[in-house]
Amino acid sequence: MKKQLIEQGKTALGIEFGSTRIKAVLIGFDNHTVLASGSFDWENKLEKGYWTYSLEAVWAGVQTAYAELAKAVKEQYDVELTTTGALGFSAMMHGYLPFDKDGNQLAAFRTWRNTSTEQAAMLLTEKFNFNIPQRWSIAHLYQALLNEETHVKDIAHLTTLAGYVHWKLTGEKVMGVGEASGMFPIDSQTGTYHAEMVDQFNELVPFEWNLETILPTVLSAGEAAGTLTEAGALLLDPTGTLQAGIPIAPPEGDAGTGMVATNSVAERTGNVSAGTSDFAMVVLEKELEKVHMEIDMVTTPTGKPVAMVHCNNFTSDINAWAGLFAETARAIGADVDMGHLYTTLFEKAMEADADLGGLMNINYFSGEPITGFEEGRPLFVRMPDSRLTLANFMRTQIYSALGTLKIGMDILTKEEKVKLDNLLGHGGFFKTERVGQQIMADAMEVSVSLMETAGEGGPWGMALLAAYLVNKESGEPMEKYLDTKVFAGNKGSTLAPDPTGVASFNDFMLQYSEALHIERAAIKHMR
Repeated sequence: MKKQLIEQGKTALGIEFGSTRIKAVLIGFDNHTVLASGSFDWENKLEKGYWTYSLEAVWAGVQTAYAELAKAVKEQYDVELTTTGALGFSAMMHGYLPFDKDGNQLAAFRTWRNTSTEQAAMLLTEKFNFNIPQRWSIAHLYQALLNEETHVKDIAHLTTLAGYVHWKLTGEKVMGVGEASGMFPIDSQTGTYHAEMVDQFNELVPFEWNLETILPTVLSAGEAAGTLTEAGALLLDPTGTLQAGIPIAPPEGDAGTGMVATNSVAERTGNVSAGTSDFAMVVLEKELEKVHMEIDMVTTPTGKPVAMVHCNNFTSDINAWAGLFAETARAIGADVDMGHLYTTLFEKAMEADADLGGLMNINYFSGEPITGFEEGRPLFVRMPDSRLTLANFMRTQIYSALGTLKIGMDILTKEEKVKLDNLLGHGGFFKTERVGQQIMADAMEVSVSLMETAGEGGPWGMALLAAYLVNKESGEPMEKYLDTKVFAGNKGSTLAPDPTGVASFNDFMLQYSEALHIERAAIKHMR
C-alpha cells in the first residue's frame, strides 16, 4: 500500500529549515503518517555582527536532506522518487533577506536570532501602536534604513528564508499568512498586510519603492502558491530524477507549522515548541487589551490572531553542559551515547530538591528581547553552601530554560486574562518521557499534552499543509481537515500541573528575576 502511494504520487513532502537541522518528510495521503525522511545538520554563524546562514549552505543542505529522503524511499520501498502529490517549504521564522531587481542578494541573511534592531522596533511599535519585535522583517528593514545602509535604496524584493526557497523553486513571490505576520502586521479581517500601517511606513521611505512592491503576496493555507519549475526541480534534486509540476503550498514559518503539527489552530488552544529557541502560541478569542513588548501578535496559517511568546534561548546551554559531561566520560574511557546521556540527565532532574539546592542559572547565549538583553552570557551561580548535586544542577538548567517563557506567558494569562485550556508540546525538550512535559506543566500552570505525532514536528506540519492544498474538499476549513482527517483517534498523554512543582518553579522565578542583575553585570564586564 505504501509503495503504491509513492508510485501514484499520493504523497506530500514537507521540508523545514530549522535552526540546527533541515529536515524533509514524506507522508501518505491515506493517513498522513511519515513514509520516509531525510535531514541535514547545520549551524548559524556570527559574521560581521549578524547571526546568519549562507545561501550556499541553504542549497547544499536542502539537496542533502532531499537526497537522504529519496535514498530512504528507494531502500524501504524499492521505488525511485520522481514526484509527489504536493510539496511545501517552511523555515525558522522571519528575518531579513533583501534582493535587487535582478535577483541579487543585497545583504547577508539576518536571522531571528539577531537583536540589533531595538531602535527600529521601538519606533515602529510607537508609530503603529502595535508591538514590532526585533526579529521581524520590517524591524530589520527600518533599522537598515536608519543606519543608512547603502543597499536599502536598491531593494526590489524582501522575503524570509521560507519565502526565498519557495521563490527560487516556483518563481512566485508569495508568503503564507502565518509567516507574513512576522514580516509585517496582518489585518485578520482582510487576511493581508495592515493597510493603514503600510501607509504609515511608506511615509518613512525616501526611495522609489514602497512596501506594496517589495513584500511577498499573502496567501492563506489551501490557496494555490505555484508549482515546481524545471529549474526548481534541479535545484532540489540535481540528479534530475524529480519531475517538475508539483503543486506547492504557501511557504510558512516554523511557528505556523508547529501549530498545525499539534492541531492547535482553534481558539483557546496553544502549543509550545521547545528546541534551540522556544515559543508558545495561543490562539485568541479576542484581541489583547494592551500592547505588550513581550508579546508578538501573529496569525495561524489561516489568519486567526495568535499571541506569541518567543524566547531566543532555550536548549543551547543544556546542550553545552551535556557536551561537557560527554567529554568527561570519554576522557575516562567511557563510551557515551548522547541520546542515553540526555535521558539520564533529564530523569535525574526529577530527583532534585524543591529549592534546587540554592543553585541559579541564566541560559542566555544571545540577546533576549523579552527581558531587555541585547547580548547574552551563559551564567551558572551558586552560594558557598549550595547543594551542588547532579539532580539539582539539571533541574536548575531546565528551570532556567523556561524562565523567560514564564515571564511572557504570565502577561497573557494573569494580566490579559487569556483563557487557555491546554498546551500541546513538541520539540526535543519533550523526548524524555514525562520529564519535560511535567516541568513545563508546572512552570506554565496549565496541562500539557503530547501527541504520538509530536516528535514529527514542523516538517510534518508543512507536509500536512501541502496535503491540505490538494486534498481539501470545497470550502473545507483547515481546522476541520486536521480534526477529521489527520488527528481523529490520535493518541497522546496529558499531564496536569503538580502543586509541589508549581511552588518550586515559582520560588525559582523570584530568584531568577534577581539573577538578571548578575547577567547584566556579566555582559558589561565580560568582553
